[in-house]
Amino acid sequence: MATAGTIRHIAAAPEPRPHRIEPVAGVPLIFELSSDGRRGADGPPRPDGIARGADILGRELCREDLPGFPELSEPQVLRHFLRLSQLNFAQALQFYPLGSCTMKYNPVLNEEMAALPGFAALHPATPEHLAQGALELMERMEAALAEITGMDAVSLAPAAGAQGELTGLLMIRAFHRKRGEHRHKVIIPDTAHGTNPASCTLAGFQVIVAKSNNRGFLEAAEIRRLASDDVAAMMVTNPNTLGIFEPEIREIATTLHEKGALLYLDGANMNALLGVAKPGDMGADIVQLNLHKTFSTPHGGGGPGAGPIGVKRHLEPLLPMPRLARTGDGLRFETNRPDSIGRLRSYHGNFGMLVRAYAYILALGGDGLAQASRLAILGAKYLRKRLEEKFPSATGEPSMHECVLTHDLEKRADVSTLEIAKRLLDFGIHPPTIYFPLVVPGALMIEPTETESREILDSFVTAMEKIYDEALNDPELVKGAPYSTVVSRVDEAEAARHPILRWQPKEK
Repeated sequence: MATAGTIRHIAAAPEPRPHRIEPVAGVPLIFELSSDGRRGADGPPRPDGIARGADILGRELCREDLPGFPELSEPQVLRHFLRLSQLNFAQALQFYPLGSCTMKYNPVLNEEMAALPGFAALHPATPEHLAQGALELMERMEAALAEITGMDAVSLAPAAGAQGELTGLLMIRAFHRKRGEHRHKVIIPDTAHGTNPASCTLAGFQVIVAKSNNRGFLEAAEIRRLASDDVAAMMVTNPNTLGIFEPEIREIATTLHEKGALLYLDGANMNALLGVAKPGDMGADIVQLNLHKTFSTPHGGGGPGAGPIGVKRHLEPLLPMPRLARTGDGLRFETNRPDSIGRLRSYHGNFGMLVRAYAYILALGGDGLAQASRLAILGAKYLRKRLEEKFPSATGEPSMHECVLTHDLEKRADVSTLEIAKRLLDFGIHPPTIYFPLVVPGALMIEPTETESREILDSFVTAMEKIYDEALNDPELVKGAPYSTVVSRVDEAEAARHPILRWQPKEK
């Protein structure tokens, strides 16, 4: 077993994997491993030859054969998928400083809580009186998120951050229509997440872009200039996507409210505010949260996600159905809500994610959540300071939980931000977010999160400095990276436009 000193030494002085190596042997597709007649499970055959599933599902719902389906032994299947998993870059295996996306470590304890039989085996159609424990967890989760954000009511229904955004915008539209107004514009900053304008368009709003000042934040004067009687709301992320706090947020909220508009605060960067500041105190009418970013639930991969939304009291009647309500008989789902925007999705949110996030909140408590945010801020400030000589900050304002850095290698060595990111893979480090926000040329958006040690951060700094020097002394080395991955470079534009989603066997 390695000693702590050994671990520190390894972390403090990373060495890239050999930069001139033979390609890693390709992992065959599971179809290519197939052999006719091979089975992963043994069982006595039925005399009539019908699949045993027919006993349960009915013969009409069972296939007798599935052409082209791979036939493998159980060890083959296990080894194949385990081998594939080892090719991944994952937060559980490597440093993963993906800015804005907040790739937090997912505590194993949370997984154990979500796997408790009473939660994991609970069918979503279980009658309310038989699911009181689950409903109480949801009630407590709503109360915890309301306290953390400074809002009056919370809905756990949205299945992701983007759906939370859409929910908020639909509520904004319903709010104004209820007052007899048909406002059709929403202000968003020039540093906004891409989902913000997309959500606005989907909800039927026209987007107006507010320009940040040369220090990287919004000025109330700019919002005052844009606010008019046809502006329904403003969407803003705070801290913003440059990783800095919006210092005029209260004045901006006042400006919007004076014009009859609402302030929607995108809680994507809430990891900087836990126990430190509340969106409700900033004047926000609506805040959407990403449990996978801030509260340590699994992230990405198409789901499952969770994007709870919190609102001030005047918007509570508009929250999506059903709503939890406590009666003399316990908790139930309430559907008699005439002002609600309606049901967002089937059932009542991604319950497994709610269990994980609630376990995280209980484990840390108020002081622990505040400490998590302070450590996230400290880590970002530390990296910014350590890297400032070769990768200066894009702004002079203090960083919060993430920092946006830039560089001069494009001019000095014709080495791009993308090529720097690819070379990081050879050091066993996942690249940070690149080219975002769009207002920063060649941006490197770095978020260390609170779970990384100083030794890991030093390791990242050493790798970045080495890549910088490589770019000046041997730019072709950096431009050809990565060399240690199974797939080195792909045509990313072609892959996005024309993805190959299905394997086709070679013609014999």
